[in-house]
Amino acid sequence: MAFLMKSMISNQVKNLGFGGGSEENKEEGGTSDPAAAHGMTREEYEEYQKQMIEEKMERDAAFTQKKAERACLRVHLREKYRLPKSEMDENQIQMAGDDVDLPEDLRKMVNEDQEEEEDKDSILGQIQNLQNMDLDTIKEKAQATFTEIKQTAEQKCSVM
Repeated sequence: MAFLMKSMISNQVKNLGFGGGSEENKEEGGTSDPAAAHGMTREEYEEYQKQMIEEKMERDAAFTQKKAERACLRVHLREKYRLPKSEMDENQIQMAGDDVDLPEDLRKMVNEDQEEEEDKDSILGQIQNLQNMDLDTIKEKAQATFTEIKQTAEQKCSVM
């Protein structure tokens, strides 16, 4: 593989005009075989091309799957917050196939958020919020407000 990379780089450098003149004439003189141009036999070159195509297909499939998972997450978030649907997300999910679902770690995060919101919305959640408040602070604010209203009322009564 290192030999392949080295020969590819040296061929690119030669194409830029930095290579030797005799090899340049040989390439221009006309080997039409791409395997010879890369310094490989025909079988090696075909195997290399096959391997490159397979790797590209795997990368494309993984990329499509990730795009579909992200689209699925966006669909869930749109449903959660009651936002309008996106046709682009639905198309990405359909392109990847119907077996697309949220990744496990994202599913756990969504479920935890839903549980927290359900707990906050329940009566017990509201009672717990009341318990977490500082009652002394609330009493002080109420007393200050009451004193202020009382003073305002006394001033108005004394004027009359």
